Amino acid sequence: MDITRRGALGLLGATTGWVFLLPSVSRKTALAQDADGWRHGTSLFGDLKYAPGFKHFDYVNPDAPKGGRVRLGAIGGFDSLNPYTYKGRPAGLMGLTIDTLTTPSYDEPSAAYGLIAEAVKFPDDYSQVTYRLRPEARFHDGTPITPEDVIFSMEMLKKVDPAYAGYYRNVVRGEKTGDHEVTFHFDEKGNRELPNITGQLPVLPKHWWEGKDASGKPRDLGATTLEAPLGSGPYRVDKVNPGRSITFKRVEDYWAKDLPVNIGKHNFDEVVLEYFLDPTVALEAFKGDQFDWRVENSARAWATAYDTPAVKRGDIVREEFTFDEPAGMQAFAFNLRRDKFSDPRVRRAFNLAFDFEWANKTLFYGLYKRLDSYFANSELAATGLPEGRELELLEGLRDQIPPEVFTTPYTNPVNDKPGAQREHLRQAMELLREAGWEIDKGVLRNKAGEAMTVEFLIADPNFERVVLPYVQALKRLGIQASVRTVDTSQYKSRVDNFDFDIITHRWGQSLSPGNEQRDFWGSEAADQSGSQNVVGIKNPAIDALINKVIYAESREDLVAATRALDRVLLWNHYVVPQWYSPSDRTARWNRFGHPEKMPKYQVGFPTIWWYDPEKAATIKKQG
Repeated sequence: MDITRRGALGLLGATTGWVFLLPSVSRKTALAQDADGWRHGTSLFGDLKYAPGFKHFDYVNPDAPKGGRVRLGAIGGFDSLNPYTYKGRPAGLMGLTIDTLTTPSYDEPSAAYGLIAEAVKFPDDYSQVTYRLRPEARFHDGTPITPEDVIFSMEMLKKVDPAYAGYYRNVVRGEKTGDHEVTFHFDEKGNRELPNITGQLPVLPKHWWEGKDASGKPRDLGATTLEAPLGSGPYRVDKVNPGRSITFKRVEDYWAKDLPVNIGKHNFDEVVLEYFLDPTVALEAFKGDQFDWRVENSARAWATAYDTPAVKRGDIVREEFTFDEPAGMQAFAFNLRRDKFSDPRVRRAFNLAFDFEWANKTLFYGLYKRLDSYFANSELAATGLPEGRELELLEGLRDQIPPEVFTTPYTNPVNDKPGAQREHLRQAMELLREAGWEIDKGVLRNKAGEAMTVEFLIADPNFERVVLPYVQALKRLGIQASVRTVDTSQYKSRVDNFDFDIITHRWGQSLSPGNEQRDFWGSEAADQSGSQNVVGIKNPAIDALINKVIYAESREDLVAATRALDRVLLWNHYVVPQWYSPSDRTARWNRFGHPEKMPKYQVGFPTIWWYDPEKAATIKKQG
């Protein structure tokens, strides 16, 4: 599937509007191949849409003009230009500077085509994969991209970043098998994703990273740095104002600009990323024309904050986009490394205390839906009771999973009538008593006399309005809850090192979950600093179901295994599910053009958009 946290592209997906999920890849590989087994790409659902020799993707404008500037916004700051380590706060959009072996298509689910690699092949048992590199592929200093660079990238990224270590855990060795060929060997057979997700690998320049910086110090891929790394992609770092802004300039002689996968893309001469410490300030900056594009994550702001002259004139365009992708899971996530959260009855009690319906009506203007699945809004979500292949998988784990998996469809508490919240709090208190907690003089204590104290760690002050009413509900149960708001640097450090009680976390998903699930929920990732298993799940049954997902041999098997995994995650009550929006809410200054036919799976801004000087001139006159 994908690496959703950083990968090669940085931290800023929701803030900037760029879609940073690395493409999920095939369960059933594209059939088109030459006599020697070489393929020009891979696909999830059978044959690729685009045949060998295609001219360009259907959703681009091949004649899109080049030029102009686009300004994006982000919250927080950065202290590093190295996005390949979990240490520090890397600047966003650094993936613009580096190419990968393959690149995704936006109008096919989980399809990828050759970029640095012109072709790929692998045996029927999926025990290895070979990439044939394009001889013309170059880094920005003119140095050819070689098999040695590819092998170095795999080895070092696994070494310095736990996300890559988990994702490519089964890649045990890289081998140069020709002047322009590299082969990755796997420690197992039958893992259908492995020959494909290796194509998502950002290829780093070995000679640069093994060299010395301007001060004569050896470079370190695992350390933070404000030296712009040498890249190979369509943009290079141009200007840096540490912590505040970064500007990327289009590479005029970019080696891959005329490849079919890049025609009509990367049209802006400059891409600027501006940082703001406060979301409210960022919104006002956008309305003041200090940046151009915004994904609006606040329902309140979407409903109330855009009643401005610029919107009324049409200078600012508000538009919602809907895509056929899973919503993923956003939730209040418990830290199971704390003993007080070890009992699932305690965790369920927290869900019973959360009043989503009140929050949606009062705070969110009714714009959200409650999440009841880790794969909501897709066929991968568990519904009803398990049956068929899914039931078979769960039967083999019956003694290791909650019995409710087999008897009761999972539901969140719903406060849809008077008295519902009171009843849910009563049920929560019963569960807490069953788990050994009692109220003593207004304070919930366990048998050892220890009080239940809980801290919600957040980085966005605006989120306090959501958490504080929840805190008050928990206090009615005797839980001493509080909110700690910290800056983004401290927040990231504490989350990476699992130093929290409860946080809000989001796990993005695709239509083809796979190896990344190990980093999300796998036992091995629970003790790896910086992993996405922030909950600290160590559950052999979940490990087994993750493997069923990874080794699924058909789409039907994948859906069944994913639903089974979803159901077991839900019934263990590892999180209190929050909400999702059925559409992406976007606002932009109306100075851009986009293809007449837009892609199905993402908006593609600004990758396939372009600067329109006529629209820009109109805004200037009116402004």
